[in-house]
Amino acid sequence: MRDDDLRPSDNVEDRRGFGGGGGGFRVGGGLGIGTIIGLGLLGWALGINPLVLIEGAQMVAGGGGPTQMSAPQGRQGAPSDQIGNFVARVLGETEDVWSQVLPAQADRQYTPPKLVLFDGVTQSACGTAQSAMGPFYCPTDRKVYLDTRFFEDMQRRLGGGGDFAYAYVIAHEVGHHVENLLGVLPKVQAAQRAASSRAEANAYSVRNELMADCLAGVWAYWMNRRHANVDEADVRQAVATATAIGDDRLQRQAQGTVVPDSFTHGSAQQRVHWLTVGLQGGSVSSCDTFRTTEP
Repeated sequence: MRDDDLRPSDNVEDRRGFGGGGGGFRVGGGLGIGTIIGLGLLGWALGINPLVLIEGAQMVAGGGGPTQMSAPQGRQGAPSDQIGNFVARVLGETEDVWSQVLPAQADRQYTPPKLVLFDGVTQSACGTAQSAMGPFYCPTDRKVYLDTRFFEDMQRRLGGGGDFAYAYVIAHEVGHHVENLLGVLPKVQAAQRAASSRAEANAYSVRNELMADCLAGVWAYWMNRRHANVDEADVRQAVATATAIGDDRLQRQAQGTVVPDSFTHGSAQQRVHWLTVGLQGGSVSSCDTFRTTEP
């Protein structure tokens, strides 16, 4: 995927290098980053908050709980380093695409989110952000949180990688912001709170995540219409990544078995399907995963 003609966004808050490895959180008990990442992936696969596993491991290690600190402000604007600038360019293209597509297709104005780059740990309005938890969107402060070392994890542990695959990950989180602007995300959160079981709450989460996958595909469709910068190899990268991060594959790797009721993001097949739906048509309305019998 070529990114040389994408506009870098200034809506980046770069906290990397601030506050001693992410500033906002200090890990006691001497847990290594490999252990933290492993616990994070395990929690993601099992539908458990990774922070619970990490805190528990710290207590077992005798280090007590984590110490929370105030979040650093970070540098504002597009970073100049290679990976930071790439992230800023992808974010800028999400702004340029959605500022046109959302009003045209959904009659909603697009207000862009901030993207926070951090290393290790930091604070968000939704709680502590850790690299082991992977990228996420916080609807409370309308920010996307990303430790770019997750991209290295995609290659090493998850079998995915490449510029378009990394762009897909960013676009997926921005897709959650689009859901928020459409009013979908608040309804999902309310439905989850009212759910009668964990399995029912997880089912809402799956549909929410698959919709974000589809919206990432919509973004890629229109980016390619604007710049002709996505080819078949790029699409294969994104499909490989969507496959690698399916709940069924992650669970099979982590525990040897698959428990569909505990899915929170969708199976590999579901994630590839909905990404492809967005990629093929560029239509926001086609991404309504809540109106289908089987997502």
